Amino acid sequence: MTIQASETVTDGQLFIHGKSLPAATGETRAVMNPATEEVICRVAWGTVADLDQAVSAAQGAFDSGAWPGLTFKERGKLLLRIADAIEEHAEELALLESLDVGKPITFTRGFDVPAAADLFRYYGGMVETLEGAARPAGHRSMSYTRREPLGVVGLITPFNFPLNLAVNKIAPALAAGNTVVHKPAEQTPLSTLRLAEIMFEAGLPAGVFNVVTGDGSTVGARLAEHPGIRKLAFTGSTAVGKRLAATAADTLKRVTLELGGKGANIVFADADLDAATQWAFQAAFFNTGQFCMSGPRLLVQRPVYDEMVERMAAQADAVPVGDPLDPQTILGPLAHRAQLDRVAEYVSIARAEGAKLRAGGSAGIAGQPDARGFYFQPTVFSDVTPQMRIAREEVFGPVLTITPFDTDDEAVAIANSSPFGLAAGLHTSSLRRAHQVAARLEAGIVWINSWAMFENTTSFGGYKESGYGRELGPEGIEEYLQVKTIVVNTE
Repeated sequence: MTIQASETVTDGQLFIHGKSLPAATGETRAVMNPATEEVICRVAWGTVADLDQAVSAAQGAFDSGAWPGLTFKERGKLLLRIADAIEEHAEELALLESLDVGKPITFTRGFDVPAAADLFRYYGGMVETLEGAARPAGHRSMSYTRREPLGVVGLITPFNFPLNLAVNKIAPALAAGNTVVHKPAEQTPLSTLRLAEIMFEAGLPAGVFNVVTGDGSTVGARLAEHPGIRKLAFTGSTAVGKRLAATAADTLKRVTLELGGKGANIVFADADLDAATQWAFQAAFFNTGQFCMSGPRLLVQRPVYDEMVERMAAQADAVPVGDPLDPQTILGPLAHRAQLDRVAEYVSIARAEGAKLRAGGSAGIAGQPDARGFYFQPTVFSDVTPQMRIAREEVFGPVLTITPFDTDDEAVAIANSSPFGLAAGLHTSSLRRAHQVAARLEAGIVWINSWAMFENTTSFGGYKESGYGRELGPEGIEEYLQVKTIVVNTE
């Protein structure tokens, strides 16, 4: 599957054992451009039979062939070659991601693709550090540990960051020595299918990485229940994550879940309001709000509350919304029709609950009544109470709620009142307050005077109903390893 300068995309197929294949049934589904509502291409629509074939290919690659015979050094070099290959295809992948998801091309070029290459490079360099340890033993024995791969790993990823959320799992899984079967989101499979081809062309042995597109209710469910899958890594909604975890329990496979979020972003009265405004806007509206670690709940201390409301509303009204392929665009469309409808429904709920609309609030592009695409204007609500649904439930779109508070204790209580705990942030000029409040926030990652600053060394994951397990950093690769102890009788 290749993308041409004319922005036409050839139809995609499943990728199993190093080959692009049609689905067993021959069925295909259309992939839609969310900015134009036009069909980009069609992709093969896999079934349980296709998934079973992919698992068999991955098991064969794990048990025999080139992959298990590679040394740590050789495996690391291969991951570095994949990183180089991603960079060689950077413009193609960036354009593909932009067309498929509606992401502004500026961001796919500047973040999504470079981050994918960098993560392969990070874990490629980590491979040779995966050592065991000698352990104290009795005078008649010695013992040592080995850190070994799990086997065949199943990955399920969502529509909002198709390339990055896939690579967050693929790179450490391969670095640890596993083989992989991946089911991307139904709506946005294109970058993963192209990545599979690029990885194979870079030298990854056949069967080590396989992609099966299809419905979550069939292909995804089969990954969770398949006895040949030793670990399942899932990013998506809390409701689906709970079902997958329950299914996976029957075979006692390991599970990593990165689930929903409703991050609280706290602005104290002593904060730099110019900086806080910029970070709060990024926290709420990055990727059109389709970001599980977003900060859609802005909590503002009462002395600066009115000013922050005015600042955020003005920022939302001024942001460039439009064609993702226009380098000036900051916010593109939502990724698919169902997400647009979901956002519109929550905006109606917020109005009914008594929240005050300060900016946006409707579908489309302001000033362009005839524009097609799944656009929703960046929306700001003030006078939002913690009990409102708009403040408690995940909207996953460009909607910011603003809630006042008086004391540090009240801010922490409101922030922690959510059932989710994926990300949080705070803005203050007090170092003492920053550390004290950050320690009390129930979230897997907390940003101080910033938001969404990531490094490959920085792990993240959920508290509470935002899931368990960690991605990125040294913790990320540990999710794909198991420890074996070997005891030697020295008599």
